[in-house]
Amino acid sequence: MSEPLGLFGGTFDPVHFGHLRLAEEAIDQLALGGVRWIPAGQPAHRRPPRVSAGQRLAMVRLAVAGNSGFSVDAAEVEAAVPSYTVPTLERLRAELGADRPLVLLLGADALAGLESWHRWRELFALAHIAVAHRPGFPVTAATLPPALAAELVARQRDDMGGLRAAPAGSIVTFAMTQLAISATQIRQLQAAGRSARYLLPDNVLDYIQTHSLYRNS
Repeated sequence: MSEPLGLFGGTFDPVHFGHLRLAEEAIDQLALGGVRWIPAGQPAHRRPPRVSAGQRLAMVRLAVAGNSGFSVDAAEVEAAVPSYTVPTLERLRAELGADRPLVLLLGADALAGLESWHRWRELFALAHIAVAHRPGFPVTAATLPPALAAELVARQRDDMGGLRAAPAGSIVTFAMTQLAISATQIRQLQAAGRSARYLLPDNVLDYIQTHSLYRNS
């Protein structure tokens, strides 16, 4: 069976070192064959981003350039419909085949809100789920709503190698290095005319400044 492929979706508004470190540690800890970044075109679960989908896609491409383990999927940006995870996974299944292990990368906060996702129960038939959490604060059933807690109890695996044994259906968790960085923080710094350097790659920051993104009008 092929190496598991990580899938990392989000608005990336903007992409920053916290995102990059999560994807890098996922490859290392989960023995992934790579991570495919999937910027959302029209996010369905939040207010529209202040910058265009094309600009967010461009920033992700700049951020991942030079890392052979990363690739970028532009399909959600190019589609003229709201972005939902299950249709994206169905598209990737059609592209990559039924047997390739796919691993959807989430943060612990995203897992806790999974019940609000469109067709969320169908995720497990299409991919594994890997949840990144803070060191010392593991994901447990007690921290989740009942329906999600039941899925975690039934599906959680401790052996990361088990991701290769099936194309989908398991939940694994991994502790990642905590970087106190958020896209909201970066947007606020830019709006206030303050420095965001060392919170995101220089080429992404240069793009933001060149295009005057996140500035108060």
